[in-house]
Amino acid sequence: MTGDGFMGPPWQMDWTLKAQAVRDALPEHVRKTIDAVRAELVTAKDPYFRGVDTDADLPEGMKVQPVRSDLPKGSRVFLFDHGHGWLHYTFVRRTEDPQIIVEEIFWQ
Repeated sequence: MTGDGFMGPPWQMDWTLKAQAVRDALPEHVRKTIDAVRAELVTAKDPYFRGVDTDADLPEGMKVQPVRSDLPKGSRVFLFDHGHGWLHYTFVRRTEDPQIIVEEIFWQ
């Protein structure tokens, strides 16, 4: 636990069955990119990348933004492959076992 009572990274990650099925059906090079996205998320100090330029340290072609700008603590979309794919997720911040839940994956 950290000083504020919450656990820190690495975070747990869970996938909805639909998101996992989509990921498993993608080409291998895309799955490897999604694995890199996963690594960025589970090790991020704040998986919501809140604030100005907080996602500036992400590899080229990756960006995080809120799904709705009026819900700053809501779902996020992690764009990857220069916008050709995205991963929609939420972060459940609990004192015990906080986790990232991947709800949807898309790649074209």
